[in-house]
Amino acid sequence: MWLFVKENFWITLIIINYVIAISAVITILLKNINPTRTLSYIIVLVFFPFLGLIIYYLFGQEYRKNKIFNRKNILNNKLIKNLGQELEADYQLFKRENSDVFDDKIRLVKLLRKSEKSPLTISNKAQIIKNGEAKFKLLLEDLKQAKDHIHLEYYIMRDDRIGSKVIDILCDKAQNGVSVRLCIDDVGSSLTRKTKQRLKNCGVELFSFMPVLFSGFTGKMNYRNHRKIAIIDGHIGYLGGINIEDEYVNDGHNKVFWRDTHLRLEGEAVHALQVHFLINWEFVSDCKLKITKNFFPKVAIEEEIAVQIAASGPDTDWANIMEVIFTSIVTAEKYVYITTPYFIPNDQIITAMQVASKSGVDVRLILPDTSDAWITKHASDSYLQELLDADVKVYQYKKGFIHSKTIVVDDIFGSIGTANMDYRSFNINFEINAMIYNEHLSLELKQHFMDDLNDSLQLEPSVWKKRPKIQKFKESYSRLWAPLL
Repeated sequence: MWLFVKENFWITLIIINYVIAISAVITILLKNINPTRTLSYIIVLVFFPFLGLIIYYLFGQEYRKNKIFNRKNILNNKLIKNLGQELEADYQLFKRENSDVFDDKIRLVKLLRKSEKSPLTISNKAQIIKNGEAKFKLLLEDLKQAKDHIHLEYYIMRDDRIGSKVIDILCDKAQNGVSVRLCIDDVGSSLTRKTKQRLKNCGVELFSFMPVLFSGFTGKMNYRNHRKIAIIDGHIGYLGGINIEDEYVNDGHNKVFWRDTHLRLEGEAVHALQVHFLINWEFVSDCKLKITKNFFPKVAIEEEIAVQIAASGPDTDWANIMEVIFTSIVTAEKYVYITTPYFIPNDQIITAMQVASKSGVDVRLILPDTSDAWITKHASDSYLQELLDADVKVYQYKKGFIHSKTIVVDDIFGSIGTANMDYRSFNINFEINAMIYNEHLSLELKQHFMDDLNDSLQLEPSVWKKRPKIQKFKESYSRLWAPLL
């Protein structure tokens, strides 16, 4: 027997590969997941020996999700429960006073309220921030003014020029008695060992989200923390598309202009943002943090801007952000304007956009003209023809790279956050968005969209249909991998 195995080594390996592959295929079929995703994994396992098993091991299994993502102990804290009850009273008042104005948009509020972590908040100030240089001007000043605590949670953080400025402030604040907690994603972020040690020596509590051995080769690993959150003293919060890296700042050093959108919040919505940070912090630190009233200071905001913080990820029971995007599209009456850097939607989103457009709603989509990943770009392009056939207006941003993740609907609803319009953001990564119910901010977001149209080129359906066959083939090939991207 051993002699046979030795003489037929590669044949033996192939047999073992397909025994394991067939077992994996049966497991996938029994899960009854999305048919497209199922077929993608089956194709990889059958036609790519060995490589298919590696891809399935990295991307297809959910053993980590089942094992470690039940992270809701912190929601049982008495302080957080009382906070939820206070915000519930605000919702009832909001519903009575605004049901006629918001009409179908009340359905969005109700949808998110089914999630235990997405209460509607009323007493808020909100500022839309255009591009990284504007964000960091505000953020650095807010960090300098911190008195009690600083909580940061970022997908990408580097110790480059802008990152070093943030790190200097964090170290200074920690040395002067401010509690500083920093969570970075181990795949997206890149801090030198020296920088990490400096942060820890200064008293900054630093943890990496789900550490990996070779982060440079795992850019598409499942279950990454794609959020960009900053909370200062429980009073001020930030979220959106802008990471802590020089690439996001248009200061003359970068070759490519970076167009992005972020949000600065004050008020009750910061408390909701804080809850999500604390849930993640308990997970990455593996210790129970004492929850105090300092995390949730009394709100003294006279303005009334309705905001819901919606989070999604392997630890949520529902695809909250995707469901809100879907509902906002199908309930639109006048227009839906979407900006996203990555567009690999599921069938629900495609159908919603098509039906809305064919029903007379002005549906528009801005995408980057060029992408940082060719297979993602081709996969994205494969969806455009079916949108154009339904009279959806598609634009390619030409000025640089557009990284904004925004939606604005009917001058009354807007979304700013970290979630892209793709499988990964909807189903796999940890994401967070602010859902805003306010006419003034919606009009501002709409104006930003219109400004970006001036730097974009609209796709002509007749011209797009005649693109080269080789391009169409690349798109079709890339689309096969869409559920894995």
